[in-house]
Amino acid sequence: MLNKYARAFFTRVLTPFATLLLRLGVSPDAVTLVGTGGVMAGALAFYPRGEFFWGTVVITLFVFSDLVDGNMARQLGRSSRWGAFLDSTLDRVADSAIFAGLALWYAGGGDDLTLCAVTLFCLASGQVVSYTKARGESIGLPVRVNGLVERAERLVISLVAAGFAGLETFGVPYIEWLLPIALWVVAAGSLVTLVQRVVTVRREAAEADAESPQQSQAQAQSESQSQARSGAGSGADASSGTGGETG
Repeated sequence: MLNKYARAFFTRVLTPFATLLLRLGVSPDAVTLVGTGGVMAGALAFYPRGEFFWGTVVITLFVFSDLVDGNMARQLGRSSRWGAFLDSTLDRVADSAIFAGLALWYAGGGDDLTLCAVTLFCLASGQVVSYTKARGESIGLPVRVNGLVERAERLVISLVAAGFAGLETFGVPYIEWLLPIALWVVAAGSLVTLVQRVVTVRREAAEADAESPQQSQAQAQSESQSQARSGAGSGADASSGTGGETG
């Protein structure tokens, strides 16, 4: 949902920056790589130590690279399969780093194995949610569904909660509970989204399988009728020719 409405807004905001990078000779692929590296560094260097505020600041600075590189490619007027593959793959790597950093905190200094397990579920379910859509589209299905919690929602909910939870180190009271709540929300929402996509793919696959025999039968009937017409025409020509010779 957020991806639908917020992406266009941030794309317009970041267009001048994308234009500047192009003038400096920076490639979209380089932005993708640097952005992913920055997200990983922020997540894995800060989150496992419980430094949620500064980790979120660093991640936020680099996470918008996902919009910048696409903007740059559009301005250049080229869209490559390699660029799309690289961008999608590194998105999964960045997402994994964020939730892995949080899981490491709860497995260590955070001392909460339940929340560690919930965070790992967020990590795994996020990957599977993305895979279901990609796999469905790869077998020719449209996968027409807007999930409850997609990538944009997962990132916004998790990062905002982590950033606010990090304010505890600055003396802001009663705020550390935001991150656990956010992780439970992301876990539940990801599960709902996964079910939505699986149900959608199952329905679309059944519809496609039902249409295939009908299309094959219609094609066979069309070919049969065409052959019949062709045979009738040949017979008529043969009769006409014989009559001419006899006269």
